[in-house]
Parts: sequence; C-alpha cells; structure tokens
Amino acid sequence: MWAQVINAILGIWLMAAPGVFGFDKPIDDNDHIIGPLIATFAVVAFWECTRVVRTYNIPLGAWLLLAPWVLGYENTLATVNDMGVGLLVIAFSLVKGKIENRYGGGWSAAWRDNTLHQREAQKQ
Repeated sequence: MWAQVINAILGIWLMAAPGVFGFDKPIDDNDHIIGPLIATFAVVAFWECTRVVRTYNIPLGAWLLLAPWVLGYENTLATVNDMGVGLLVIAFSLVKGKIENRYGGGWSAAWRDNTLHQREAQKQ
C-alpha cells in the first residue's frame, strides 16, 4: 500500500506543479488531466481486492515520458518534472504488495477445490 500512497502524492504533485512553476498552457492542461487520474487509480488500489488497478497507472506514466516530445514542451523544468514523475509512477505501480486474503476468484473458482463446499459435503 505504501507504493500507492506515494503514487497518490505524485498525482497530487502533478496537479500542483504547473501552479508552482508557472508552466505554459499545454503542459498545464496535460498535468491537470493526468495528475487526478494517477491519484484516483492509486487511491482505488489502496485496498487489497482492487489492487490490480495500480497497473492502470503504467500507461499514464508512459504518457508522461512521451508527452514532452508529443506536446512539444519548450520548458526544461516541465520536461524533467513530467519525466521524473512518469518514471516514479511506473516504478511504484509495479510494486505488488503483500497479499493477506483472496477475493473472488474469477473463472478459476469454478473448478478449484473449495474447502467450504468440502466441509458441507462431509457433514451430509
């Protein structure tokens, strides 16, 4: 969970950076769109049953690595900021975290041995 807390902080920083440094319009818009998405996906991934949502931040981090060239950033500080945040977001999105419980199971639960059903069958 600690990695997702850091990603949420990075998303909030991305929203604040244009105001702090006075970035131009395309950089400002990009950071104000991507920042809340990163923070939202990170917060949703706090819980163990929705931890897979952390991987949704990987394409957003990749976009931050490409954005300076695609959008034509002319500000070196904005380029360094977005690329640094992008690398950190990707790195922290790859941290899996400790699994304490299992939830759901998807289709594999249909053919997996279930101890609860085995106990019920033994009672009868």
